[in-house]
Amino acid sequence: MLNDTFTRFRVISFVEGLSYLILVFIAMPLKYLADYPIAVKVAGMTHGILFILFFIALFMVSKRYNWKFLSFQLFVYSLIPFGFLLIDKIIMKTPPKKLK
Repeated sequence: MLNDTFTRFRVISFVEGLSYLILVFIAMPLKYLADYPIAVKVAGMTHGILFILFFIALFMVSKRYNWKFLSFQLFVYSLIPFGFLLIDKIIMKTPPKKLK
């Protein structure tokens, strides 16, 4: 299932986007409204690791499918909440052909 670079990128993008939403909409309010700072430590570390994996996967897929400006655009979208949905919509408009 995850043996294709494109599929791997889509999965990592989705999981990283969900971790960002958890960090922003669950862990941060828990820290500041309920005085529970451990939530941000756990969610923040998880999101940080996933963001690094996202960046590596983006680099790999950009190199393999020769995405130039698109990779910069996808990186910018990854910085906003719900941006992973835009990323998936953009890359699924014209998914790369299977390399033989």
